[in-house]
Amino acid sequence: MPELPDIVVYIEALQRRILGHILERIQIRGPLLLRTAKPPIEAIPGHTAKELRRVGKRIALKFDNELWLVFHLMIAGRLHWVEKRVTPDGRRTLAALDFDSGTLTLTEAGTKKRASLHVVDGDEELAKLDPGGLEVLGATLEEFRAALTASNHTLKRALTDPHMFSGIGNAYSDEILHAARLSPVKLTQRMKDDEIQRLYEAVRHSLQDWTQRLREQTGNEFPEKVTAFREGMAAHGRYGQPCSVCGTKIQRIRYASNETNYCPRCQTEGKLLADRALSKLLREDWPRSLEEMEERLSR
Repeated sequence: MPELPDIVVYIEALQRRILGHILERIQIRGPLLLRTAKPPIEAIPGHTAKELRRVGKRIALKFDNELWLVFHLMIAGRLHWVEKRVTPDGRRTLAALDFDSGTLTLTEAGTKKRASLHVVDGDEELAKLDPGGLEVLGATLEEFRAALTASNHTLKRALTDPHMFSGIGNAYSDEILHAARLSPVKLTQRMKDDEIQRLYEAVRHSLQDWTQRLREQTGNEFPEKVTAFREGMAAHGRYGQPCSVCGTKIQRIRYASNETNYCPRCQTEGKLLADRALSKLLREDWPRSLEEMEERLSR
């Protein structure tokens, strides 16, 4: 799922291409894509793009008649920009927005279509789509501490909860926790002051650093390689590969379709976290430490 750094770079690329330009036509072919009926989407063509805004992990586009188009790409949705007009097929390409400067398309891979498009009238209605999570890049340490410890969750759950923190998902939470040297299953209300400080600094640095990296990679082009797995990541998507800090193999926890990657030496004091996909089968046979795992592998 595109997260804060990806969304920021999407918005910056769109600002250069569509602000001040007229949306001439919009075609929706994905049967589940458009989630609102009022205001009608037909009220937008013929109007000029006025503003772009990030709302959590959503991209909001405002027109000169005060209507907003709000995109939520979910896991597999992606945006593309082409000079020529495109006819969406409803299978992979779900929507095409023809501006007088080019065409913006929304695609979604796979059979499960989860991406959404809302039309809302005015800033107050737009605010209702905001889950309300803290914008950490604009928050003080005390504001961060208050949001983090307001309820007792694991750090992985807390960071990825859009009602607690804005714009952070599965990929960058792994990077943040690795940078902060904290376990993904540590409970928020059991954290020490120095751990909260480390986490606060890691969130800010990771999000700012990756936003800048993606800007540099994209340049003046439109971001086409938006993925949760990027070269240079320290933990996410690196299961079985050596940690860039200590060389220990990155481990994982899997639950349903989600995967958490972590370094047991840097983050969990050498303890292995039980993988739910395996622990039900292995029960007592699941190794509890790096040393135990290495001993079993050497047998």
